[in-house]
Amino acid sequence: MAIDYSHFQKIDLRVGTIIEASDFKEARNPSYKLKIDFGPIGVLNSSAQITLRYKKEDLIGKQVISVINLGSKRIAGFKSQCLVLGAVSGQDVILLEPLSKIPKGQQVL
Repeated sequence: MAIDYSHFQKIDLRVGTIIEASDFKEARNPSYKLKIDFGPIGVLNSSAQITLRYKKEDLIGKQVISVINLGSKRIAGFKSQCLVLGAVSGQDVILLEPLSKIPKGQQVL
């Protein structure tokens, strides 16, 4: 199903750097709570079901692509403020990340 390009332009995709990752024990599915630094935009929280592929300590400093204008969503009492993007392979999620270091908060076009 095709969408109008103007709809795509409304999605605010940004590069952020994960600065904190912790277990999200209250979540229904195994997940991490992430704090992601988007530079001038600030630090936003996200929940991510990425425990099969990633260890918490390996996520620190990793740059990720996120949608930052979807609004907040409460997940098991946790306020998720952005959606980290990943490709799904079976039950595994592979994070989308830039090939080179990018300034935090850089817009993805």
